[in-house]
Amino acid sequence: MTDQVELFYAPQTRATGVRVLLEELGAPYKLNVLNFKLGENRQDDFLALNPTGKVPTVRHGDVVITEQVAIYLYLADLFPERGLTPPLDDPRRGPYLRWFVHMASCFEPAVVDRALKREEPPHSMSPYGAYDTVMENMRAQLAKGPYVLGERMTAVDVLWAMGLRWGMVFGVVPEFDEFKAYTQSYFERPAPIKVLQEDQHMATEQEDAAVQVGIA
Repeated sequence: MTDQVELFYAPQTRATGVRVLLEELGAPYKLNVLNFKLGENRQDDFLALNPTGKVPTVRHGDVVITEQVAIYLYLADLFPERGLTPPLDDPRRGPYLRWFVHMASCFEPAVVDRALKREEPPHSMSPYGAYDTVMENMRAQLAKGPYVLGERMTAVDVLWAMGLRWGMVFGVVPEFDEFKAYTQSYFERPAPIKVLQEDQHMATEQEDAAVQVGIA
């Protein structure tokens, strides 16, 4: 199977973090850019790959991977020589998986409830327990720093740096000193600087395209 990864992409979405990870990995990749404003993510050829019509979606040879956390884990394991994934016999492997899944199963549901001003579900039914607990758990983990797993950066740091930055920008994640220091440090790296700059240009181009056809 070829090493090249095809990333179905839209700027300023969860796919942005996956592209940052590909840059961190030095991986060969091809962008297949979709303009959501033009409904390109709802066309039959893309829905055949991902029926939800969402990005990120990755195709690697004949393999299609959806779901943000699954993609991060797959890509980091695909290029182990980059050192961004602990091997199976590394004691960090369990915490590495824990904090990946914590993003999907706890952090994002808690943030969505907060963003929509929804009452938290009863503790016995909640996938995350309580919003404050989720945030304090991550705060305590980052206080051990400088990375999620301590002294060495892994792929899970790309996920959390993106998620925390987004949440603070939109006011749905508290601006704890630990969160601000962590994201500020990460976003000084070349990979996120490059991708975020190109995302801004791409988003502007897509907006202009939508205006030209009378959608935006």
